[in-house]
Amino acid sequence: MYALYGMLIAAAAASSACVHSPAASAPQYITPNGPPRSPFSPAVRVGNVIYTSGQIGTDATGKLAPGGIEAETRQALTNLDAVLRASGSSLQQAVQCTVFLADMKEWPAMNRVYATFFPTHKPARSAVGVNGIAANGRVEIECIAVAAHP
Repeated sequence: MYALYGMLIAAAAASSACVHSPAASAPQYITPNGPPRSPFSPAVRVGNVIYTSGQIGTDATGKLAPGGIEAETRQALTNLDAVLRASGSSLQQAVQCTVFLADMKEWPAMNRVYATFFPTHKPARSAVGVNGIAANGRVEIECIAVAAHP
C-alpha cells in the first residue's frame, strides 16, 4: 500500500512540475462565442490539455432542450463537443468527465444517452447528485481532454 501511495505522490509531483514549470504553455482562455457573459471561460487550454466548464442542455437561444434528462444530456454533450472542437479537440479525446445530476434517479436515462457519445473509448467519469443546476437544468457535464497538437 505504501509503495502505491509513494508512486501516486511521485506521479502527482511530476505532473505538477510539468504544469507549473516555466517551459509549460501559458493558459489560453477559449471563448468560441465571443467574450464570456459570466465570470468564467467555456474552456482553458494549457499545452495540449483542455479543461472545460460545465455544459448544460441549453440550445443557442439559452433555452433548455425539451424532453427531460435524455434531451438535456444529448444537448449538453453536443455543447461540450462544440467547446472542445473550438479548443482543438473533441469528445473523442476526452479523458475524464464529471456529470452533475439534479436527481440521481435519472442516472440510468442520462447514462443511456451518454454512452452513445462514447461508443469506443470510455473516459474516466464521476457522477454526483447536486442540489441545483443553472437554468433549472437536470444535468451538467464537464471534462478534461487532450488536443491533437500542443
